Amino acid sequence: MTEPSTHTDTTAAAYDAVAVRYAAYARDELDALPLDRAVLAAFAELARATGTGPVAELGCGPGRVTAHLRDFGLDVFGLDLSPVMIDLARQAYQDLRFEVGSMDALDLADGTLNGIVCWYSVIHTPPRDLPSHLAEFHRVLAPGGHLLLAFFESEGGPVAAFDHQVTTAYRWPIDDLAGLAGDAGFTETGRMLREPRETERHRRGHLLMRKDVHPG
Repeated sequence: MTEPSTHTDTTAAAYDAVAVRYAAYARDELDALPLDRAVLAAFAELARATGTGPVAELGCGPGRVTAHLRDFGLDVFGLDLSPVMIDLARQAYQDLRFEVGSMDALDLADGTLNGIVCWYSVIHTPPRDLPSHLAEFHRVLAPGGHLLLAFFESEGGPVAAFDHQVTTAYRWPIDDLAGLAGDAGFTETGRMLREPRETERHRRGHLLMRKDVHPG
């Protein structure tokens, strides 16, 4: 049996193994997270104001955030590394499109998307690889398109790996992540930091970014 050779292979295999349990756990998670819902609502309003093009949730898992964005009237589809997660998403939300794929090599033409949501999906990306991911997001977004990143925040510390329940993940200082996005050609629209609930270990960070209309 061939061992996983990259972090994307490792991540896909790890989520395949827990997909059914993860989907059951996450299905109604947003119901108890008013601040998170507010960030998604803000993203949806910004995306609707920008244009009518498609929006992608990259790292969509079992599809519950993709469906939440659909309810705001967005033309949205989901993409994930895990084939099992994609099967579950297709079963749960048969009116939506879900595809297996990697966010670092999107099968999309330049400027195709009106928006991108990465809801705790860049957390498994090694820090050295994140700039190339952001460059790919910038490539496929139309000028003025919006990007939403949700992640675990480092609470004043440096970028640090931690023992996520599925596979290794990274906590980011919000200013550092905003700086990387700025280097990739994004301008910050807003941010939200949320303290962990009793059942959570780490602060949550959310960044709303906009692709610059005029490069440079």
